[in-house]
Amino acid sequence: QEYLKESGGGSVQAGGSLRLSCEYSEYPYSDYCMGWFRRAPGNERDAVASIDGDGTTDYADSVKGRFTISKDNAKKTLYLQMNSLKPEDTAMYYCAAACGWYGGSWSANYWGQGTQVTVSS
Repeated sequence: QEYLKESGGGSVQAGGSLRLSCEYSEYPYSDYCMGWFRRAPGNERDAVASIDGDGTTDYADSVKGRFTISKDNAKKTLYLQMNSLKPEDTAMYYCAAACGWYGGSWSANYWGQGTQVTVSS
């Protein structure tokens, strides 16, 4: 059965670190673009980071140098290492697969349930 299951969210003080994990079923995700998105209260869902099937990564400007996306196909797990966290990083974070341009917006076709990250000042 296909699935995306996030874990690793929580509360942390500014400057701290968290690592999000997303366990995925092997099919159909392993060769797809996979990524992390986030939605803060009252805001649109924003792309955070993505990784292609060949390992090419991309990041939102707001997280470059602080966040690192990686994938372990043997463990069927996608990661997001978040360092130097800021209060503005507070959001629900979603693991996603089959990311791409949909209707003019960068989005994805498969979604996890989300994991909350809260950063206090």
